[in-house]
Amino acid sequence: MHAALAAVVGDQHVRLPDPAQSDALRPYLRDWRGRYEGRCLAWVQPANTAEVVDVVRVCATNGWPIVPQGGNTSLVGGAVPDDSGTQIVLHLGRLTHVRVLDAPNLSITVEAGCTLDAVREAARKAGLMFPLSLASGGSCTIGGNLATNAGGTQVLRYGTARELCLGLEVVTAQGDCWQQLQGLRKDNTGYALRDLMIGSEGTLGIITAATLRLFPMPRGEATALVSCRGLAEAVTLLHRARQALDAGLVAFEAMAPRALALVQAHLPAVTSALPAAASAGHHGWAVLIEHTSPHSQAHAGDTLAALLADALADSLIDDAVVAQSERQRAAMWALREGIPLAERTEGIMVKHDIGLPASRLADWSAETEQAIGRQWPQARVVCFGHLGDGNLHYNVQAPPAQAHGDAFRAFEQEVNRLVFDAVRAHGGTISAEHGIGVLRREELVRHRDPAAIAAMRAIKRALDPHNLLNPGRVLG
Repeated sequence: MHAALAAVVGDQHVRLPDPAQSDALRPYLRDWRGRYEGRCLAWVQPANTAEVVDVVRVCATNGWPIVPQGGNTSLVGGAVPDDSGTQIVLHLGRLTHVRVLDAPNLSITVEAGCTLDAVREAARKAGLMFPLSLASGGSCTIGGNLATNAGGTQVLRYGTARELCLGLEVVTAQGDCWQQLQGLRKDNTGYALRDLMIGSEGTLGIITAATLRLFPMPRGEATALVSCRGLAEAVTLLHRARQALDAGLVAFEAMAPRALALVQAHLPAVTSALPAAASAGHHGWAVLIEHTSPHSQAHAGDTLAALLADALADSLIDDAVVAQSERQRAAMWALREGIPLAERTEGIMVKHDIGLPASRLADWSAETEQAIGRQWPQARVVCFGHLGDGNLHYNVQAPPAQAHGDAFRAFEQEVNRLVFDAVRAHGGTISAEHGIGVLRREELVRHRDPAAIAAMRAIKRALDPHNLLNPGRVLG
């Protein structure tokens, strides 16, 4: 096995499990949340698409299942092997070239192992912008972003990774490669294979390169941290912001009081860096609003200030602080992006990544939190997320008596059922941006139409008949 893979990628880019060197492979076998840890038959790291093709052909010939892996930042167990010890981890970390930056076409073609931040920086150096923005940008990779259809903080304006992708290069389960990297906005020639691969979590093909949409840099940017009494008021503010700012509204992030309290408790440096008026604390929901302008900095600031003044006059918001410097803007974003780390420090939680029509969010949240409180009075809800596109991270901290072991697992199962049943009743989705992976596999079957599940299984069988690509993820 080692010889067959080394013949393709070189001896130094193949690793086999070795008890004496277990730490060398462990980062690739354990997920970011520490929830899943598996074993592999081998770890292999090709340098380019041609080597990916040859590795897949070797694996297909020998019947070795493949787990494609980029930055390993999946939150649903989608990028690490299972505990069978039979799977090959195919790590794409050496595919890091920017192949083409076509400024007149507003596009960039990059390999799958490029980190998100590297792509953003390449665009910035050309005076352009790639708007996908995630807290994990320094470690997550473009291949993984597309395989999971990543969302992030600017979906409201620019859409998910799917909307930002013009074309793909993909290696199939048979070791063939198809390429569609022309950077076309219109191409109506048959099935949308690109869209089929995006969001498939490596179960239908291995993304090795992508052509992505770029945008002109805005000439002005204004950011504000706003306090609302509740989620209903925040949703009303969102409606007003859409009307007043239109396409200039690029981010509208919401944070419940308990989420802010966790950052204050575990990351005091984050809150102390906020402007004085903002760091005094929010008793209600905090909303982070970002507005950009193609005209000027003054236009961005004045338009946002007018929106906030009207909202304050109508008692829709309690107060607002507009960032006066890049340092203050960064501090406001650090508050929002520090919540997952503060949660992790606080302890294990039952995590959800739900999406609903914005008009249903306030009612759903109130009903769900009341139901949780009735059943588990000591449980605590930590809610935050991308209110602008209807996506909330709705996490529940277990009561002390159910915080560990089998008791926690039972609690998690019951909370999941309560939360997801409520989401379904309000016309939402159980996974807005994190995907399915292993974590949501059974719930996907329970909450999607049987006809849709049957169609997904048929597609999987057609493209990967021997179930070699990321087996056990998305569909069991």
